[in-house]
Amino acid sequence: MTDNFKSGTIGPQEIVSGDCLPCDEENEILSLRPGRLSEYIGQGEIVETLKIAIEAATKRLEPIDHVLFHGPPGLGKTTLAHIIANEMGGKLTTTSGPALEKGGDLIGMLTHLEEGDILFIDEIHRTPKSVEELLYPAMEDFAIDFVFDKGIHARSHRYRLNRFTIVGATTRAGLLSSPLRDRFGIFRNLDFYDERELVQISIRSANLLNIQMKKAAAEELSKRSRGTPRIVNRLLKRVRDYAQVRADGVITFDTVEAALSLEGVDSKGLTKLDRKYLRTIIDFYHGGPVGIEAVAATLQEESDTLVDVVEPFLLKTGLLVRTSSGRKASEAAFRHLGLKIDRQKTLF
Repeated sequence: MTDNFKSGTIGPQEIVSGDCLPCDEENEILSLRPGRLSEYIGQGEIVETLKIAIEAATKRLEPIDHVLFHGPPGLGKTTLAHIIANEMGGKLTTTSGPALEKGGDLIGMLTHLEEGDILFIDEIHRTPKSVEELLYPAMEDFAIDFVFDKGIHARSHRYRLNRFTIVGATTRAGLLSSPLRDRFGIFRNLDFYDERELVQISIRSANLLNIQMKKAAAEELSKRSRGTPRIVNRLLKRVRDYAQVRADGVITFDTVEAALSLEGVDSKGLTKLDRKYLRTIIDFYHGGPVGIEAVAATLQEESDTLVDVVEPFLLKTGLLVRTSSGRKASEAAFRHLGLKIDRQKTLF
């Protein structure tokens, strides 16, 4: 296993988290990212939209319109930003909303962009308001306004920028302000991948990592990857380690099952925290409905962690139902956990 995992910095819940971890920045994982749209698997409508927009912009000798991707973490927003830069032949500059603490941070980046470059802002909804307002003229007019001196001596100067493209990524599109959202010409939602697409991704990744993997193993790995390419690649590394140490180096169905059971990832991709979350709703609150703060207090977890990391996949798979009264465990959750539904206590 990798040093990160052995040292305890990566736990079972983190392995299936969509958030980017240090292990995802290792060279062999970065090399798994497709570099062109022709190599990209899944998100067919988004890929087709980008192909048309890039080809049209190239013919006009213009930068592509500003692009905003939103959706759960790990679905390829950063990868698509790299692909856009490669396809347009521009340099990619990467930052994030929380990193842009002052207007000077953004101005420094914008003034160093060359014609046709791409500025990728991850978690753009967390950009401070004062910095966000500098983006408006930069995106619309390719210019930024400086104010010199103060009071009656104040003077304004407009600095012209090279034409560039901003690619924004957010997991919470609802937190974006309307003025910022309206300045993006292309606005697309990335959804969870289906198992067929994840099988293709896992086989492609195994080939790039020079690992022999059976088709049944790829299918089982995909079922446990929560519809997320980042997670399928991360789990592939764990299974590869197990196969090299406990098996003959070939990834089979049994190898995947044994390796992921050891990590606490079950047949649906649920972790120990996912199962504890569902069991808390069932055992303590009779299946719900219950408020998220009550569940978080019982589990002694942050409510944001449950909302951002645990709930999206449970909602997607129908194991959890979110209502105006709170969260409820579905009948599918009872069946998956091997529990009997007590209809006298459970409200459905």
